[in-house]
Amino acid sequence: MVVIQMQIRKNIIDVLLDGGLRINIIIEQLKTRLGLLEPKPTPYNLRMVNQNITKPIGLTKDLKMYVHGIPYIVTFTIL
Repeated sequence: MVVIQMQIRKNIIDVLLDGGLRINIIIEQLKTRLGLLEPKPTPYNLRMVNQNITKPIGLTKDLKMYVHGIPYIVTFTIL
């Protein structure tokens, strides 16, 4: 999941980006700050919004995360 700050008029809000692609993306710096293990190789490339093809750094699989106290097992693609 990616959270960005967005400004609407004079209000700044945090927004969770979800394009419905069923892929969870985090950047390498966030992976490091969260203390996640080294990622496994990624078997695919991603086409970004600007149509560039990007090779992810790797996958961090089977992480347990909680959303409102509900646990989910998630795989993150690291960019």
